[in-house]
Amino acid sequence: MLWIKTIHLLCVMAWLSGVFYLPRIFVNYAQARAAGEPVDRLASMAFRLFRFTTILAVFAIIFGLILWLDFGIGGRWLHWKLVFVLLLAVYHLECGRQVMRMRAGSLQGTPFYFRVFNEISVLIVFAILVFAVVKPF
Repeated sequence: MLWIKTIHLLCVMAWLSGVFYLPRIFVNYAQARAAGEPVDRLASMAFRLFRFTTILAVFAIIFGLILWLDFGIGGRWLHWKLVFVLLLAVYHLECGRQVMRMRAGSLQGTPFYFRVFNEISVLIVFAILVFAVVKPF
């Protein structure tokens, strides 16, 4: 089971790298577009990163479910952690919507908006870590 946990953590780390970096690409896109600079490369980068991290997100969730089933259903802390994992998945899908808008040339939002948008993922991940490590319930 330690191999499963190792693979799960590796996939989670890779997923989070994409979740943290995609909004930064959105910031750069908004800045470049406002300055009249070419943005095609940023749209291409964002699409490839989103596609790659989506695959890793699926594996992270699958291996997480395997761990959950092996260890059994835990206390309330686990249920709250899963709520925030679901929120992270929704956030990831919203990033995907933004990537599709970017590829279509219709991404709206200021650099400030995307900086704030980026911080949402940090708050969600912080909550997941609190419930996974501290287990307050």
